Amino acid sequence: MTGAGVVVVGASLGGLRAAEQLRTAGWTGPVTVIGDEPHMPYNRPPLSKEVLAGKASFDSLAFTPKASAADVKWRLGRGAVAADFAEHTLTLDDGTTLSYEGLVVATGMRPRRLRCPGPPAGRHTVRTLADAQDLHSELTRPGVRVVVVGAGFIGCEVAASAVGLGVAEVTVVDPLPLPMVGPLGELLAGSLLRRHRERGVRFALGTGVAGFEGDDRVTGVVLSDGTVLAADVVVESVGSLANTEWLEGNGLDLSDGVLTDELLRVGGLPSVVAVGDVARFPNARYDGVPRRVEHWSIPTDSAKHAARSLVAHLSCSQGELAAFAPLPTFWSDQHDFRLQSFGSPLLGLGDVRVLDGDPDGDVIVGYHREGLLVGVVALGAPTTAARAARYRTALLQQPALTA
Repeated sequence: MTGAGVVVVGASLGGLRAAEQLRTAGWTGPVTVIGDEPHMPYNRPPLSKEVLAGKASFDSLAFTPKASAADVKWRLGRGAVAADFAEHTLTLDDGTTLSYEGLVVATGMRPRRLRCPGPPAGRHTVRTLADAQDLHSELTRPGVRVVVVGAGFIGCEVAASAVGLGVAEVTVVDPLPLPMVGPLGELLAGSLLRRHRERGVRFALGTGVAGFEGDDRVTGVVLSDGTVLAADVVVESVGSLANTEWLEGNGLDLSDGVLTDELLRVGGLPSVVAVGDVARFPNARYDGVPRRVEHWSIPTDSAKHAARSLVAHLSCSQGELAAFAPLPTFWSDQHDFRLQSFGSPLLGLGDVRVLDGDPDGDVIVGYHREGLLVGVVALGAPTTAARAARYRTALLQQPALTA
């Protein structure tokens, strides 16, 4: 095929997989990938672990595109600032305008920042390679005191990495009563808290951040209860914002990422699809409620499905496509233990049962809804995480939940 081709906006894992899957699905026309970072796509999970610990370089993180995508054109160091769905055009931050036959939205997320008074110097996030490298150089200064704001996945991983580097003092702050209690529930969150404390992490839970002390650089974190924590480095891990501003003006639902249908099509348009954690999609495996999923498996799974949807439209295929029904998967390495999850534990927080082991040791927990197993999480040694994989088949065979 010839013409304007397909433009993929976003050059992280989702964008790479979309480009590869377009070829797998039979698209032979031009494919251009736009990315605002100067790097080719790389693996982000190690940023808060191996890269922060100084044990990984960019070469070890970089993905190698499949041979089938060798002819894909990469425009790196450029971001999209506007799209016109009616005209099938895209505007880049250097003023360039591109036309497209098909568009893939893969712009992902960016870290949310705290809007608190105080100096910005010494405050970090972890999203890019440069973020992790800059933070590593700070954490290796002698006697440094670190405050991590947010006890979610990234916050807990950063705290564990800081302890591993020998940081003098690591404190995690969160308004919730337990770390990662939102996605995991109280049973595993309590066990997680105990494990982190045993390895030297301090916690200030049930309180937020009111501001930062310091003139040119942060020297302290003022909590909402009036406590002041001395800090040389602050890591803000307080959630993410979807990179969707460039899509405004097209009548889309951008309230939480970009809303898609069950085929990952955006705004009811077969020429535009979304992949990765920017996509808010209904999962036919569960209750059909559109949700964003920020898990490792989603960029690859969604790219495969979205590519099929888009190529079917561009090739005028008459075949019927199945609804997107992924089984989300994630893991999180912290200290010397691992969290491994299959399915959607968040949907089963009201019915949590121990399937194997003991919360005081290695444990596998099941999450249920309507009596059905909807998620499994293992906490403990890598061997425990491996054992949890046997529940994957059971999760795949469960009937869909009702709405």
